[in-house]
Amino acid sequence: MTAKLGIAFAWCVLLLGAALCLAQATADKQEEFAAHVQKARGYLDQKQPGLAIPEFQAAVAIDPENVDAQANLGVLLFFQGKAADSIPHFRAALHRQPGLAKIQGLLGMAESRTLDFADARQDMEAAFPSLEDRRFQVQLGLELVGLDSESGDLDKAAAVIAQLRQVAPDNAEVLYAAYRTHSDLAGESMLALSLAAPESAQMHQLLAHEDAKQGNLNAAIAQYRKAIAIDPQVPGVHFELAELLHTSTDETVKKQAEQEYHAALLQNPQDEKAILRLAEIDAQRGNIEQSYKEYTKAVELQPADADAKLGLAKTLIVMKQSDKALLLLEETVKLEPTNATAHYRLATLYRQMGRVDDAKREMELYKRFKEMKEKLSALYKELQNQPKEIRADEPDEKEQ
Repeated sequence: MTAKLGIAFAWCVLLLGAALCLAQATADKQEEFAAHVQKARGYLDQKQPGLAIPEFQAAVAIDPENVDAQANLGVLLFFQGKAADSIPHFRAALHRQPGLAKIQGLLGMAESRTLDFADARQDMEAAFPSLEDRRFQVQLGLELVGLDSESGDLDKAAAVIAQLRQVAPDNAEVLYAAYRTHSDLAGESMLALSLAAPESAQMHQLLAHEDAKQGNLNAAIAQYRKAIAIDPQVPGVHFELAELLHTSTDETVKKQAEQEYHAALLQNPQDEKAILRLAEIDAQRGNIEQSYKEYTKAVELQPADADAKLGLAKTLIVMKQSDKALLLLEETVKLEPTNATAHYRLATLYRQMGRVDDAKREMELYKRFKEMKEKLSALYKELQNQPKEIRADEPDEKEQ
């Protein structure tokens, strides 16, 4: 071996030794990383997240590129109330693996808690539509609604509310947020209208709505008449006035309601609600053929209107066409499952047809929803506000 070859061989040995040392060091680090992660998971299994945090911190120090370790550490810090400390770990995880919707949502929540509202809104908005965890989606959505409301962006808040109601239609927090958001929107619109057109027909129409909500029916009627005096063609004003007049026990006033329903139809011949009310009036008077035509027209205009189908079914029962009525009633309870009257009518028809089990089921549903509506009616009475679902007519149990 020449001197030159000997030097080259020595360098190879040194380099090989360095590679072996590096490989050993890497293996040691990987083992150390795995040990910390394993210990952290063990603490989590024991429901001791506070002890898991140092283990994940040690793991991240060894391998900052590990997405799971960064994300888990961020989550633990966030739920330990250390929002500011969680942010760098959430961002590190997302930098290495974009599209982690839940991590981005938590990042937005952490940013909100550290008053970084611009980044918070951006991250929440990006994460919200992609979340598969419905429970977390509702939580994040409500936080986003809060941010939008506080910044005065009520239209954005309302858009998020609309999505939340599709995800969780019966969630009390979502429904209350919807109430608050739309109340704020109404207040904002009221102020804008009062500044822009304080003497307009629309302003009086708005004041009529507010009076009616407070139970000041005479004042509301007066405001509607002022609106009509200013502009008789204001959309919806005749029907809205008719609805108030129709609640009166005075037959003369009720006659005025009928005139306003007809005025609404002159303004819009396709006004399904006005046609439906006239059908109800004719049915009460015993004008069965006329009410049948009107109910039929209402159903044609709005096939998804449960009240129209129920009214037509009741008319068909009077006309001794129970088979047709039965189909309509079955469609009605599909459209509006809590409609007590429809269940009662179904129970009656089923019993007449000898379908005892079906009749029993429908009568039980009738009693359940009737009781529920009575409770709701008492609640809304305190508010002096009766939604049409609560005001809906109920059959007398003596008809049984």
